[in-house]
Parts: sequence; structure tokens; C-alpha cells
Amino acid sequence: MKAEPRTVLRFLLEYFDIIKDLFDTQTKDNIITYEVMNEITSKHKMDVKIQLLEYKIISNVAENYQFRPVFASLIEFILSEFKPMLPETIEKYHVSIGELFRKIRENINGDKVILNQRITELSNEINNFYESVEKNTLALLNETRELKANVKKVDYREKIIRASRWIDEYIIPLNKILDLNHSTSLTTKLYEVSEYTNRYRLNFDDESTRIQFEKLYFSLIQVNDNLLRQSKILTNELLPLIERIRTESIILTGWINFLKAPHKKKVPKILESKRNYIYSKDTFFNAAEFFDAFKNDVDVFIEDEEYEDEKWIFDKQLYKDKLKDNLPVTDFFKWCNKTLKEDYKKVEIEKFFALTSLAFDDDLQLEYPVKAEFDKIKINDLTLTVPKITINNHGIS
Repeated sequence: MKAEPRTVLRFLLEYFDIIKDLFDTQTKDNIITYEVMNEITSKHKMDVKIQLLEYKIISNVAENYQFRPVFASLIEFILSEFKPMLPETIEKYHVSIGELFRKIRENINGDKVILNQRITELSNEINNFYESVEKNTLALLNETRELKANVKKVDYREKIIRASRWIDEYIIPLNKILDLNHSTSLTTKLYEVSEYTNRYRLNFDDESTRIQFEKLYFSLIQVNDNLLRQSKILTNELLPLIERIRTESIILTGWINFLKAPHKKKVPKILESKRNYIYSKDTFFNAAEFFDAFKNDVDVFIEDEEYEDEKWIFDKQLYKDKLKDNLPVTDFFKWCNKTLKEDYKKVEIEKFFALTSLAFDDDLQLEYPVKAEFDKIKINDLTLTVPKITINNHGIS
């Protein structure tokens, strides 16, 4: 008779301590022997073998016991105690995901019920693949940190072996699985699935299937982001940490072997340490000389320089009225030169150009000769060649 779900969950809660001890045993030895089962149940004074078998939490393996995979995964997840999986185990998802994807493409116009089920199973396989990668990363990270702390006092030679094994057998192959630039990687396959899914989530005749494609597409986006995060952990955190453990251990192992038999090898020269300063030894005397120069201060007064010449401001209206009084003007630039000489005795280039700006006024009407004519005007040491421009009476309103 099948047990009620609440009964099973209540049993897991009530007897979790004994279940954890059994799980730790299986994690260590891959099985729970009949003798160990009796020892653990005797220690906790609880004989729960019958309930464990009845609720299908464990199963018989000959005369021994083993957790069923679903409960083993549940306890492993709760305790966050994952064992590193070989990349070959994760690689199996390449086959299952590829096969489901092939079936979906080949039967896209077939039975809609089967098609929807395949899309759902493809989504589940993709999520299972990511969870496997995440578990592997966490497991490797935990074991690496534990090895770095060396709480269990592992010798340096064993540390080298473990670190090398993790790099060669776990991290490098796992990185290949996650490498988007690798044509046969699982990540490349997921990218292909994503492009296909995106096309059909937007354009498919059956609404239920279109919704399934929509769910799969957004699930793929999330998985992609999560895989990038795991890849960064592997590349930026885990690999350098393991490499550092291996390098340090190689150096220390070499020194230990040397110290055990120093007479077999010639003692290397130890470099004499020297202390160098970033500043000169004469800096103190140079600084003292510099400050001595300021002991006898002399009062210094700084006065602002006054300019006799006032800044000239162009009074446009004044000169426009003068131009109006002298109309018609047959040579505008000569008139500008003559006017400035009358007002200031000499012509300055700044004032000349300011006055010639009247030619651009919208109120003036300029006339040019049929054949271009030019005059030369001398302003101090500067000679300007200017066109001949005429302004008549009707040019000013």
C-alpha cells in the first residue's frame, strides 16, 4: 500500500538525523552495508529499516541498502553536499537534448500532443543539464577551498595529485562543454535550439504549442545567463585557485624532499636581501636647503596693472545714422576708412572690421558693378584689397 505524501515528509523530518547518517555513509562508501545499518539504528535507538523500505526511501541491494536516486538527490540538495561528476556524465545531455530537438524539427507538423510533450521534456532536460553543471561547480569549489585550508592535513604530494586531477579531468573538459566557440559543445547546441524556438514562438498555427515554445525560449535565456555565471566561476575563481594550490604544493614538496636529503644536491645560493629606497640619500639635505631659502621672507606687494586705453564698444546705430546722412555712398569701404580717420585720427583694424559689418545689415541694399572692381586700403602696416560696393538712398528704409 502506497504511503500518503504527508506521512513520508513527516517521517523525513522526524528521523532526519538518522537519515543524514545513512546518507553520509552512502556518500563515502557508495552503499550502506547491513552491519552499518544496524550500527546507525542502534546508535539512534530507532529501528526504521521497515519504514525506509516501505516509503521507498531506500532499496535492497543484495543484503545491503542504497538510497533511491530521487531521495538521494533531495538530501544532497538540502545539504548542498555534491560530489563532483565526471564531464562524461554531463555530456550525456548532449545526446538526449540533441535527440529531442531532432524529433521536434522532424515532426513539427505532426501530432500536437506528442510535439508539446517533447518540448516540455526538452525544457526539463536543459534544466537538468544546468543543475548538473551548477552542482559540479559547487562541489569542486567546496573541495578546493577545503584543500586550500587543509583542515584534514593532506600532504603536499597528495595536494598536487588532487589539484592536477581536478584541472585535467573536471575543469578543462567542463569548460569545453560550456564553450560557445566550440562547434560540438552543448552550449552551441542550446544556442541552435534557442534560435529555432524563437522563430516558432512568434509564428505557429497552434496556440498551445506556441505557448510551449514561448516557455522554452525564456527558459533557455535564463539557462544561458546561469551557464555564463558558472563558466566565469570556473575560469576566474576555481581554475586560478586550484593552479595556485598545485604550484605552491610543487614548490613546498621540492623543498621538503631537499631537506630530507640535502647532501644529495648542491645547496642553491640564497640571494642576499637588500633594501632600496625610492628617494636619494641626499634628499634630507636638499629639502633643508630648500626650506632655508624661505626663512627670511620679504614682503611682496602685487598691484593690478591698469590699462590707460579703454575698451572700444562699437555703436552700430551711431554709424548707421552717419551712413544714412552721407548717402549715396559710391565706395563703402573707403567711406569706412575715411570716417574712422575723422573720428580717431588713425584707423585700427578692429574698428575697421566692426564698421564694415554694417554691410551685412538687412536694412541696406548693396549694388555691385557689372565688372568687379577692387580698391586697396592701407591700415597701418596692413594693406587690404576690398571690392567696390555702392549704397544708394533707397537702400535704407
